[in-house]
Amino acid sequence: MSENEDKSSKTEEPSERKLRKAREKGDVPSSRETGNMMSVFALFVLTLFILPQAGPQLAGALRGVFESAGQIGVGEGRQGLADLGAVVRALGRAIALALAPALLVMIVAAIFGVLIQGETVVSLDRIRPKLSKLSPLSGLKKMFSADSFVEFAKNVAKVLVVAVIAVWVARGAVTGIWQSRGFVPEELPGYLRGEVAKLLIAATVFLVPVAVIDIVWKRMQWIKKQRMSLKELRDEHKESEGDPMVRMRRAEIRRKRARQRVAQAVPTASVVLTNPTHYAVALRYQPGVDTAPVCVAKGTDLMAAQIRRLARENDIPLVENRPLARALHASVEVDDQIPVEHWQAVAEIIGYVMDLRRNIRRRPPSGSSLRVAE
Repeated sequence: MSENEDKSSKTEEPSERKLRKAREKGDVPSSRETGNMMSVFALFVLTLFILPQAGPQLAGALRGVFESAGQIGVGEGRQGLADLGAVVRALGRAIALALAPALLVMIVAAIFGVLIQGETVVSLDRIRPKLSKLSPLSGLKKMFSADSFVEFAKNVAKVLVVAVIAVWVARGAVTGIWQSRGFVPEELPGYLRGEVAKLLIAATVFLVPVAVIDIVWKRMQWIKKQRMSLKELRDEHKESEGDPMVRMRRAEIRRKRARQRVAQAVPTASVVLTNPTHYAVALRYQPGVDTAPVCVAKGTDLMAAQIRRLARENDIPLVENRPLARALHASVEVDDQIPVEHWQAVAEIIGYVMDLRRNIRRRPPSGSSLRVAE
């Protein structure tokens, strides 16, 4: 199958399992425009807020070195190296303290640029060396692909727009200098800083919608790349759910084991409550052993029919009580004692069954429509 035919067959939306596997491999939508936007915004913050404080600190550090150059004593041999090391360390500390806020702003901007894209994944597969990435043919295909031409056109358009903004800001800055009557050279650094800030904030305002559109576009392209064919969906379903024949075999084994448990448990029951056909609950009560009646088996439909058959084969009384059978089936698990709220009703039924076994004939418990099926 050719590559075009393979792509045309992938018409189904990707499953959560495939998207999860792609994320685990580090394949997530990534927008370069977000990084460009945050870089320009970081430069704006640096120009307007950081440089006014960092510039004088750097100048002061360098001025201190030059002013004390003639007073620094440098020995010979190892002592001279130690003296020079002390001077360099002092200068490095001053420069580091001055540039630390700028570095912090760049780091925060980079982290925020990643977080606003919504997909943050750290995967070793993205940085693991692969020979396929070194293929010249693959590089040429990627270089002249449709995506590369789109990126090239987008970058050219951005450069042109930013150039227009820069020319507009520069023209305004030069005009402002020429039209100012009292402009002095000492005001030039602050004036230039303000104009550069205008340029950067205008570029940031332009790049914000570009980044938003690029994020949406990259996510749509990523979803499109992850699309699946009907065969892939069927294979994934089979892989996640297992082969149908295997599932049927496992279900048959579970039913067989359940029947075996029921066949062993029902003969130990004292009474079986029925619905009469849809529900069956087998209860055991041995005076002096059980503190309360215990459910030894329960089931609906076919399982209920098996419980009734086993009860007849083992001379276990069948007692029809529809509301009680349904309530016990819903509230008690196998091998658990029945809930306290059903103790009195079940005790009356078990007492009635025991009287029948002792050939004591009496009416069924009052308030219940009970019928014993022999």
